[in-house]
Amino acid sequence: MPTHFLQPQGQFPTAGLAKRLAAFFYDLLLSIALMMVVTLTYQQVVLRLIYGSEGLQALAESGGLDIDPLLSTILFISLFAFFAKFWTHNGQTLGMQVWGIRVQNKDGSAIDLWQALLRFLIAIPSWLCVGIGVLWMLKDKQGRTWSDIYSESQVVQLPKGAHRK
Repeated sequence: MPTHFLQPQGQFPTAGLAKRLAAFFYDLLLSIALMMVVTLTYQQVVLRLIYGSEGLQALAESGGLDIDPLLSTILFISLFAFFAKFWTHNGQTLGMQVWGIRVQNKDGSAIDLWQALLRFLIAIPSWLCVGIGVLWMLKDKQGRTWSDIYSESQVVQLPKGAHRK
């Protein structure tokens, strides 16, 4: 597969903790919105077609919708697809675009799908361990989080106005 180099190219410094957290918060809000839309579509369209209005109401009242492994799987795949698309296409989620940071390989190319999967999967325990995987960048000499280390990628700070034409 040909290498896709991100624009602008150049040597950029590692993104700081504050900008990463700000981008994370922005993307968290977008992720919540995405999960709400996916859940609404699944429960009110797909399940309504399967069970009908009365059957769905009865299922909800009996607690049958409280734990749904299929919905959990769909949400997990939807969230991964959201992040993977942005990371592999232009290296930036919407939150990263706002804060002028991007994820890339050391040579300035976009990460591939495997790296995106590793970043996504490692981010889960990284945040669940009281954020230690993110705070690890304060200890690491290269300013890398667990996701950066395991996916062999880096998050860099782009210069101001880098995407303006």
